[in-house]
Amino acid sequence: MISDRILSDPILHDHLPSAPWMAEATRRLPGVQPVPMSDWLIRDERYAEQMALRDHLLASHRARVFECQTGAEAACAELRDLVVAHLPDGFLRQGRVITRPDGVAIDLDADHPLIAAARLVQEDLCILTHDAPQGEHLLSAAVLCFPASWTLAEKIGRPLSAIHIPVEKYDDVMAKRVQRLFDMVRVDHPLWRQNALFYQNPALFQPASEAQPRKTPERRPEFLRSERQVILRLPLTGTMVFSIHTWVLPFGQLSPEQVEGLAAHPVHYAGRSV
Repeated sequence: MISDRILSDPILHDHLPSAPWMAEATRRLPGVQPVPMSDWLIRDERYAEQMALRDHLLASHRARVFECQTGAEAACAELRDLVVAHLPDGFLRQGRVITRPDGVAIDLDADHPLIAAARLVQEDLCILTHDAPQGEHLLSAAVLCFPASWTLAEKIGRPLSAIHIPVEKYDDVMAKRVQRLFDMVRVDHPLWRQNALFYQNPALFQPASEAQPRKTPERRPEFLRSERQVILRLPLTGTMVFSIHTWVLPFGQLSPEQVEGLAAHPVHYAGRSV
């Protein structure tokens, strides 16, 4: 049986495929760009390790990493089918069973459809439904195994503006811009953005409550955590999906060009820059 030590063991990448500070379009907030559906899901060199952690969390800490509110079931099933249709190379399908590149077989009907989808890909998967009275999208279902200092229990059922508490720079103006982005996303025309976060602890599973947020290091820490976030609209239900692919690596693993770009365009965080 796998010990909970797996939650703190680092899973470090060899490189960062893209860095948000390397282009003007991705440096400025919110920094969204179009991405083809064929590039929505990514399988990287740490697929097996990240999936083993995901499987452990879903088996041993299900209530902490999975939520689905009433009314989101159809969207969850639609998302599962969309994930299956866009899996990267390396998967083998036999009927309703898909064998992952690491050899683990996933029965698409053996568990909740959102869990089935999340057990196939490295991305955390969030479903957001539009609430007409509030005029915002609400987080209605998610598998969140790799939180960057937030907790699913606090955010489920809340609108985008509340989900981003206590993120700095996410003021009323930014909240309206992000909501407009969600409203404008068309089927088969997803958008992506990427962030750069600074962590002393390289663990992937790092929940934190709003009351006790993560303390930002005074100096640049040892590790860079970067999320590739994709926003897409499901074609049948029209529900929004927010997927998160996470890389963690020491700053020493950045390419020379990325190091040079970071020096030229420091990434700002909590009033400081590095």
